[in-house]
Amino acid sequence: MSVVVREPCLMPDFAPWDSMLKRYVNDGGQVDYAAWQSESCQELNSWLESLQSNNFSQLGREEAIALLINLYNALTIRQVLQTYPIASIRPTFLGLPNWWAFLRFFNHPVYQLEGKSLSLNGIEHGLLREQFSEPRLHFALVCASVGCPLLRAEAYEPARLDEQLTADARRFIRNDDKVRYDATQRILYCSKIFQWYKTDLLTVADSIPAYISQHRPELDLPDRVTVNFLPYSWALNQRTSS
Repeated sequence: MSVVVREPCLMPDFAPWDSMLKRYVNDGGQVDYAAWQSESCQELNSWLESLQSNNFSQLGREEAIALLINLYNALTIRQVLQTYPIASIRPTFLGLPNWWAFLRFFNHPVYQLEGKSLSLNGIEHGLLREQFSEPRLHFALVCASVGCPLLRAEAYEPARLDEQLTADARRFIRNDDKVRYDATQRILYCSKIFQWYKTDLLTVADSIPAYISQHRPELDLPDRVTVNFLPYSWALNQRTSS
């Protein structure tokens, strides 16, 4: 299914999603799932349903990317709200990871787009990655975990998409919990996001250190550096109600 442009069309309304993000997400990307669950589940469902009346196949590049990132993040939130309270989207059973439930979170269909059933992985890999060469989207898609990028407290908008994605990449890369450099040992410690999506990042840089240097030149990385990947936290990116 294509979501690439032919003619301009009426843009989906992101205002309801933007309003919910401003209410329930703080500047640190933490989500007040308890309040969202008790106050605005139906609002989220109604907004998601309203998107299905739009003609997605006629959206332009920025419109399509903004729509799909917003959709991915909103569907992730909805899945968490359906089972909250939870500690992680990677549940355990008898003390061991419940891989079936974890994989189902990403792989089972959660939305209908122009008559096609989509999972979260379908949106990310089948649409965004397949159709758009945009490595920065990996710093915008949020799977409700601490190891993920921080969730924006605002919707993605086509007119500001480039600015927002650049800010997302910089915020992620300048976070020492996600990227840090030990100059004494010449070791660059990185989030596993850089390992998982290396092929996308190397479309715009010669190496992972070179990509990181684009957004964090003050690290002054040498030409030869060892890259180690940090443990990934699947703990829920939640905050408590104020």
